[in-house]
Amino acid sequence: MTTPPPENKGFKAAIVVVTPFQQNSTLLWDSESMVGAVVDPGGDLDRIEEAIREVGVKVEKIILTHGHIDHAGGADDLRKILGVPVEGPHPADRFLLDNLAKQGEAYGFPAKPVTPDRWLDEGETVTVGGHSFDVLHCPGHSPGSVVLVNHAQRIILMGDVLFQGSIGRTDFPYGDHEALIGAIKTKLLPLDDDYAFIPGHGPVSSIGAERRSNPFLI
Repeated sequence: MTTPPPENKGFKAAIVVVTPFQQNSTLLWDSESMVGAVVDPGGDLDRIEEAIREVGVKVEKIILTHGHIDHAGGADDLRKILGVPVEGPHPADRFLLDNLAKQGEAYGFPAKPVTPDRWLDEGETVTVGGHSFDVLHCPGHSPGSVVLVNHAQRIILMGDVLFQGSIGRTDFPYGDHEALIGAIKTKLLPLDDDYAFIPGHGPVSSIGAERRSNPFLI
């Protein structure tokens, strides 16, 4: 478990790397109430549960940024273990969530289909431990990918939309490179440089760093 950007105003985050895809499952919590959420529990639930116990988070929900197996494959089991709802992604990813078991067979690790208790759409908000995140629908990597932005503390849950020095894959049959670049440029790059983000894979970064050096955006 690693801790990404410096926390402030009572809000904390930690990354648990899971699945053969080295996916960043994220724990978020309020440092006073210790109420929080698990973002993108793709698998290796024993690691996620250990991190929850280590930190002492009272998990109130599970959040999914999109429907790929490395992000959502463990969501249904974790929902049952913790007794909490699943929120997200956008309903355009329903077909991916419905086929998680087949994805698991293809990639060689277990996964179960999951239907969220709440789908997310552009303009809605998600709360974690009393902290509010705006929902941005950013299709391209998958049709229903969402990005969650907390403006008060200038932190973003990015999923697989934007990475340090890269962007999400669009070579799937349903991928759309132009839509992904369009969403990044119209919805993310207007944010200030100091917005930090936790991506679905790899190291954390910031909007400013990617604006200056990401080869896909220059």
